[in-house]
Amino acid sequence: MGLVYAEIELINGEDLVLARRHIIGEDEIKKMTVSALVDTGSFMLAINENIQQQLQLPVVEKRKALLADGSILQCDVVAPLELRFKNRATTCRAMVLPGDSEVLLGAIPLEDMDVLIHPLRQELIVNPEHPYFAQMKMK
Repeated sequence: MGLVYAEIELINGEDLVLARRHIIGEDEIKKMTVSALVDTGSFMLAINENIQQQLQLPVVEKRKALLADGSILQCDVVAPLELRFKNRATTCRAMVLPGDSEVLLGAIPLEDMDVLIHPLRQELIVNPEHPYFAQMKMK
């Protein structure tokens, strides 16, 4: 199977709260659409420093990340970040990778949105068993 990419929207979660409270206007919410590598081997969402700066996401902690080449990198973790794909959304934290590293869409946000990789079409899809809303296992 080849690489699978998905167009996702990233939104500053603090801006969404401020807009709901009518402190800022909808047009002031910082957001962007990016192409993300769907990476089921990663747990979290990973963004790069440029995205963090553009969305003005606050650092909430630092964590170490084990990279694909076996090296360990200390990264900032930012939150809250809302991620949207088609009719799905999740609010999550994101690890910040250096420079303009590729965005990685990991297993936790994938599971939370109830989306799947379609192996034949090599694309991210909404779970066809639950097409209208995400369904989670609670057992």
